[in-house]
Amino acid sequence: MHHIGRIGSLLALAVLAACSNTPKDDPNSQASLDKLYAEAKDELSTGAYERAIKLLERIEGRAAGTLMAQQAMLEMAWAQHRSGEKAQALATLDRFLKLHPSSAGADYALYLKGLVNFNEDLGLFGRLANQDVSERDQQASRDALQSFRELIEKYPSSRYAADARTRIDFITNTLAQHEVHVARYYFVRGAYVAAASRAQTAVTEYQYAPAVEEALSIQAQSYDRLQLPQLRDDALRVLRKNFPQSKYLADGGRQDKPWWRLW
Repeated sequence: MHHIGRIGSLLALAVLAACSNTPKDDPNSQASLDKLYAEAKDELSTGAYERAIKLLERIEGRAAGTLMAQQAMLEMAWAQHRSGEKAQALATLDRFLKLHPSSAGADYALYLKGLVNFNEDLGLFGRLANQDVSERDQQASRDALQSFRELIEKYPSSRYAADARTRIDFITNTLAQHEVHVARYYFVRGAYVAAASRAQTAVTEYQYAPAVEEALSIQAQSYDRLQLPQLRDDALRVLRKNFPQSKYLADGGRQDKPWWRLW
């Protein structure tokens, strides 16, 4: 997917609005800016992101207040993202959204903010499938979730909305899995209050995620170890209601422990 085609042609509007009688030797003339932008596109197409960024910075400065400057900022953020400069890309996008909140490219800026924080190598395409994303630090995923949610709330008809919704579902499931992973970690080590708390976070914040099934089981077991039978039974009741075929409810044949206990 080529990002320039997806962004939409802000630049085309800028060219149409340009004055045709500006001296060609003027570095701020449309002809000079067009030439500079063509050079930046060439650098982008070959993956020479650092050189492209420098050219786009010059365009933004020279074309300040124009649609071309907006386009340059979006291209710059993309190049920074592709070159691994996450902080710089986010700063560029935040600046864009602050300066141009009603821009035709605002939906793309929010989408790109989400992408910058969304680690695709460990995410939607599973290129590193042997790594458990639920065990990694989740702040970037939360930031991505916020950007994608803002996108679909403000621009539900955006061309990026459908993809953003897919990523929201994935991130939500991943964050729920993370909470369950931590809850399981605490439970095995006997920290039952902490285990119940993290499991409750998964149940409350990500109630439609598949990981909630195990979260409810961990809650029930933690409350049992804490000798809180009412809370235990409440968790089991919710588990039974929402997951009647749950594997965590299919332990009735064991004689050495309660039917719902797994550890």
